[in-house]
Amino acid sequence: MPRSRALRNRFVDAPGSLGERLRIARWERFRRCFPGIENMSVVDLGGTAEMWLRAPVRAKHVHLINLEEHPAELPDWISAENADVTDPAVAAELSGYDLVFSNSTIEHVGGHSQRRKFVAAVEQLAPLHWVQTPYRYFPVEPHFVAPGFQFLPLAARARLVRHWPLVHSRPDSPESAMNAVINIELLTRAEMRYLFPRSVLLSERVLGAPKSLIAVRTESAC
Repeated sequence: MPRSRALRNRFVDAPGSLGERLRIARWERFRRCFPGIENMSVVDLGGTAEMWLRAPVRAKHVHLINLEEHPAELPDWISAENADVTDPAVAAELSGYDLVFSNSTIEHVGGHSQRRKFVAAVEQLAPLHWVQTPYRYFPVEPHFVAPGFQFLPLAARARLVRHWPLVHSRPDSPESAMNAVINIELLTRAEMRYLFPRSVLLSERVLGAPKSLIAVRTESAC
C-alpha cells in the first residue's frame, strides 16, 4: 500500500480510525431516527452496496441510484441502477419507498439549480428522508482531509490536490485535478435550511464543532 494511502487510512478508512468511529456513531443515530428500518424500503441516492454491506443496520430492501457502476453480484435485498436522480424522468419512474437515504452526495450534483432538482427527487420518492452532507465551515475539508482546503481559490485547490498526501486518488493531470475539486460544493447551514425547510436539521459534531449536517424527516424523535 502506498505510504499516502496508509496515512489516509489511519484517519479515515481503516477499522478503528476516526472516520470509522464517526460512521458507526452516525449509523447509531440513524437507527434512533428510524427504529423500524429493518421493515423499510430505502432508495439510496448516490450510495454504494459496499456501504450497506458494512453497515451495522439493514433495511428490508435498498435500491441504489448512482452514476458509478455497481457490482455485478448483489444480495437479494439490494438492487441498483445507473442514473442521474436530478433528471426528473428518473424519479418519475420510481415509487413505493419508505425512506430516501443519501450520504455525502448533494454537494456533488453541480450547482444550486441541480441541488434543487435533487431535493425535488427526495421529496417525490418517499415520505421520510435522511440527507447528510459535510458542513462547509468545519476546519478540515473531508474529501481531501485537508485543513482549510475549501476556502482556497479554485486554482490553488487544483494544484494542491496533485501533491497532498491524504487524497483518496491522486489526479494525474491538471485537468483531472480541476475536475476533482470543481465538482465539490460544500453547503452551509443556511443553504440546507433553505433546501429542506420542513425537515429537522441535525448536526454531527467533532470536538464540539459541526462536521456534517443532516436533513431528517422522520416519525420518531432522533
